[in-house]
Amino acid sequence: MAVNYKVEWPMSLGAGRESLEAKQPDIDNGLDVPDPSRYYSREFMQKEWQRLWPRVWLLAGVGSDIPEAGDYFTFAVGAEEFILVRQTDGAVKAFYNVCPHRGNRIALNEQGSVERFTCTFHGWQFGCNGALERITDVETFNPKLIAHKPGLSEVRCDSVGGILFINMDGNAAPLRQYLGLPAGYIENYEIERMHVVHQVRSEWRANWKTGVDAFYETYHLPWVHPQTQGVMEDFSQYDLYPNGASRMIVPICVKSHRVADQDTVDPYLQFMLKEGGVDPATYRGTAREVRRAIQQSKRERARAAGLTHYEKFTDGQLTDSWATGLFPNVQMGMHPEGVFIMRFLPHATDPETFYYDTMILYRYVDDPNYTVPAWMGLPQGIDVSGRTRPNVVHVPAGQKPNLGEVLDQDSDLLPVQQKGIRSRAFRGPLWSEQEQRVRHFHKELDRYINGQK
Repeated sequence: MAVNYKVEWPMSLGAGRESLEAKQPDIDNGLDVPDPSRYYSREFMQKEWQRLWPRVWLLAGVGSDIPEAGDYFTFAVGAEEFILVRQTDGAVKAFYNVCPHRGNRIALNEQGSVERFTCTFHGWQFGCNGALERITDVETFNPKLIAHKPGLSEVRCDSVGGILFINMDGNAAPLRQYLGLPAGYIENYEIERMHVVHQVRSEWRANWKTGVDAFYETYHLPWVHPQTQGVMEDFSQYDLYPNGASRMIVPICVKSHRVADQDTVDPYLQFMLKEGGVDPATYRGTAREVRRAIQQSKRERARAAGLTHYEKFTDGQLTDSWATGLFPNVQMGMHPEGVFIMRFLPHATDPETFYYDTMILYRYVDDPNYTVPAWMGLPQGIDVSGRTRPNVVHVPAGQKPNLGEVLDQDSDLLPVQQKGIRSRAFRGPLWSEQEQRVRHFHKELDRYINGQK
């Protein structure tokens, strides 16, 4: 059996309208060409700090990182930093990481577990619920000054499918409404049962939107990542959702339509067969049939391992990458075995620097052949049991982030592109329909910048 879709533009995998895989109706976002200064202007960056970042839901982390009461992690965006901490009732609260006394940071570690938070400056103490518990030498304060019992300042915190979000705007729409994705889209992956097994925060010399734009299309694959032509189709199915959300379904375990030989099972596909539980030495099909063979193998393997959540997935979800964009700065590569979360975090002061923060989440199965897709770049020898949360690997600008072959190629590209964007000859991006997700993202960004949201 050959692939069960037709490679043509516009690309559709042909799923029925009731399926989460279904091609979404087109959205007309016009043909405007934005001024390229949005990628390097300090004025535009300041507008983002005033009108965007304080008003949107931001992916702060995952619930499995803080399983017990008192467990916490910190999340920073620009100059702001937050503490997310598990409560005794199982809920999660989020607070600005700021002492109300003199502005000192309360939590100094990226993650930890405490009975209470103690400010290292003057010893003020706060419960994990944010309430003030102790003021050092309280008798030396005028009672009127501290009558309101200043605690930690809380921000909104909510979750979907095990992913934690914060919002600084008390009037923002509820999280699920804001995300714009249909029910079950995220929840079916049961991310709450996955654990972060690797996290890298690397500094890139480019604007955060330059990063988003690059990862929101597969138009660049033949040129930046030519090695992918033998294992994935670069004509993706693009889908646009409300509130700036979007998706591209990237068919994997197939050869690109640009490859002349569509039959030979070459080493790249042999590797994917093995990764999918199929012995390449005994496989007798052609390259056209590899994707289907892997889908069947993964279903059988899931049943043997008791992974019932596979029953919620289409066959395509077992092989393809559902690259899902959450406005404004997240893309998630979603697979049943694991999820790759990437966040494009702006630098606090430099519009031409951002932090590319990646987390590999994996659902442990006691099977050495069961793993996340290789494109995620999971290093060899990493503990994937979920028993210990690894430290964040920090990579300064100019150093190779070691994210795997494909992502390292992106890290080489973006600083070069950022320099070109600054040229007086560049008048703004000309987006094709293969880049419709990028246009959709910028349209939503403009609504915030222009005061429409």
